[in-house]
Amino acid sequence: MSEQDIRNNLVKWGKSLFERGLTAGSSGNMSVRLDDGFLFTPTNSCLGFLDADRLSKLDLAGKHVSGDAPTKELPLHFGFYDQRPGSRAVVHLHSTYATALSCLPDVDPKDAIPPITPYVVMRVGQVPVVPYTRPGSAEVKPMIDVLAADHPAVLLENHGPVVAGASLDAAVFAIEELEEAAKLAIILRGMKIRHLAPEAIADLNQHFKLK
Repeated sequence: MSEQDIRNNLVKWGKSLFERGLTAGSSGNMSVRLDDGFLFTPTNSCLGFLDADRLSKLDLAGKHVSGDAPTKELPLHFGFYDQRPGSRAVVHLHSTYATALSCLPDVDPKDAIPPITPYVVMRVGQVPVVPYTRPGSAEVKPMIDVLAADHPAVLLENHGPVVAGASLDAAVFAIEELEEAAKLAIILRGMKIRHLAPEAIADLNQHFKLK
C-alpha cells in the first residue's frame, strides 16, 4: 500500500469511527507505521474531518517532518511501536463503554475485559488497566513499555482504550470489538455471567494468536 493509500485509509477510518459515535469532538487519535517513519492524526483534530494532506508525518526517530503538528499522545503510541515490532498501527478512542469501564474501581487491573465472547479473546486478549496519567504525559510510556509486548490493548484509567494492530484495519476492528465487549461487561454487571472456560480460551489463543 502506498503512503497516499495509507493516508486515505486513515481519513476513511477516522470518518467511520466519528460517524458511528465511537469518538467525539477532537478526541481520539490514530497512527500508522511507515517504512520511513510514521503518520499521525494532528493535534486537536476531529477524526471525522481529517485531511489526508495535512496528516502529521514523523521520521523514524519521531521528529516531525511535515503536515500539521501531531497529537500530543505520541508517548502512548511509541510505547506500542517500540515494544511490538509487528504492529503497524495504533488507535486510541474515548468510546463510551470502554471509557466507562476504565472509570470503575473494581475492574480487574490485569484484565478489565472479561472473556465473555470468543471474539474479544481472538482480537483483543487480556486488557490491563494503565494507571492514570495526564493526557499526553511522557509518564505513560514506561507503563506501556512494561505491558505492550504481551498485550496489544490496554485501558487507560479514567481515559479510554488503546489498541495496536498488524494493520490499521486490524487495529480498528480490534478496538471496535473491545468497545462491544466493554458494553456487554457494563450491561451484565451484577448478573451471573457464564465466562468462556479456560480450555476454550487456550484453544482460541492457539488458533488465533494475536500479533
